[in-house]
Amino acid sequence: MPVKNRFAELHSDITAWRRDMHEHPEILFDTHRTSALVADKLKAFGCDEIVTGIGRTGVVGVIKGKTDTSGKVIGLRADMDALPILEQTGLEYASKTDGAMHACGHDGHTAMLLGAAQYLAETRNFDGTVVLIFQPAEEGGGGGKEMCDDGMMERWGVQEVYGMHNWPGLPTGQFAIRSGAFFAATDQFDIYVEGRGGHAAKPHDTVDTTVMASQLVLAMQTIASRNADPVDQVVVSVTSFETSSKAYNVIPQKVHIKGTVRTMSTEMRDLAEARIKAIAKGIGATFGGVADVDYHRGYPVMANHEAQTEFAADVARSVSGGCDDAPLVMGGEDFAFMLEERPGAYILVGNGEGAMVHHPEYNFNDDAIPAGCSWWAGIVEQRMPAA
Repeated sequence: MPVKNRFAELHSDITAWRRDMHEHPEILFDTHRTSALVADKLKAFGCDEIVTGIGRTGVVGVIKGKTDTSGKVIGLRADMDALPILEQTGLEYASKTDGAMHACGHDGHTAMLLGAAQYLAETRNFDGTVVLIFQPAEEGGGGGKEMCDDGMMERWGVQEVYGMHNWPGLPTGQFAIRSGAFFAATDQFDIYVEGRGGHAAKPHDTVDTTVMASQLVLAMQTIASRNADPVDQVVVSVTSFETSSKAYNVIPQKVHIKGTVRTMSTEMRDLAEARIKAIAKGIGATFGGVADVDYHRGYPVMANHEAQTEFAADVARSVSGGCDDAPLVMGGEDFAFMLEERPGAYILVGNGEGAMVHHPEYNFNDDAIPAGCSWWAGIVEQRMPAA
C-alpha cells in the first residue's frame, strides 16, 4: 500500500486547511477556532458522531466501517495547539496572532488526520470503528490527560491508540519509530533560596544567597555525572536564576531558581527528584540559609507498546518502503497519557531539512501530507481489514 492516490487528489485541499490553521494559531486550551474548524470538517465528511468539549476544547469524531464483525475500535490522535513564539518565517500564510505560532507542526498533524478522516468516511473500507481524537494543550497543558480524565477511552470503547509527529531532519515522508521508552518524562522544579541580605561591601554580615544558589546549580549537575548509571538518561537543566535585588551593591535576601528534569524511567525520575531535594537541603544548611524545593511532575515517559509498534512500522514500510529506528527523544509528549490508558504506538514522519520544531523559523512541510494521511488510513484498513 504505497501513498494512496486519493491523498494526491486531496493534497491541495489539506494544504489549504493546514495553512489556514497556521495563520490562526491558538495556545493550550484556547483552540476554539481550530476546534470549530475540525468539527465542521468532520460534519461535512459525514462522520457518524462528533462530540466537542472533551478535555475542555478537544473534539472526537467517530467513523464506522462498512461492517463491524470484528468489534475493534481504533483511536487516532492529532494535537491542535500552537506555541507562544513570535514567528519569523516570512511566509505568506505566517501567523496573524502576535506572539503565537505553529512552531511544532500541530497544524500539519491536524490537517493530515482530517485528510485521513475524509478518506475513511468516503470509503469505510474497514471492519470496526475509528475514533478520531483532536487534542488541545499538548504543549505543556496536559490536554491528553484531560481527555482521558473525561472518560474518552471508556466512552467510545477505544482498544488501541496511535499518534504521529513530524520530524525535521528525517527525509520527507519517511518514517521512524522505536518500541518502549521513546519520549522523556518532563518535570519542573522551583527552588527558593533564602539567606540574609545586606551590603555587598560587607559580605561577612550576610548569608550570601547568590553564592549558595550558584553552588546549587553546579551541584545538581552531579546527578547525571555521579548519581545516575551512565547508561541511563537524565538531563537536569537550570533555566532561570532570579534574585530579589537588582542593585549592584546589594546581596539579595532571596534567589529563585527554575529548571527542568528529563528522564526515561520511573527509577531515574525518582532518583532525580530525591537528589535535587537532598542537595538543596544540604547546601542551604551548609551556608546557614534555607533552600526549599517545589518539584512538579509533568508528562510521564511516553512508551510505545511492542506489538503495536511493530504493526505501525509495517504500515509505514508499506507506505514509504522503509521505517528507520528512531532515537530516544528527551523532549516530552503528552500522548504518554493515552499510551498509559491503552496499548498503541507513536511514530515520526519526516519533515525534510529545515528548522527544528520550537524554532521561530520552523514550518511544517506540506509535501509530507500524502504519506502521513496514507499511514493513518493504513493503520485503520490493515488493523481492521474489511470483512
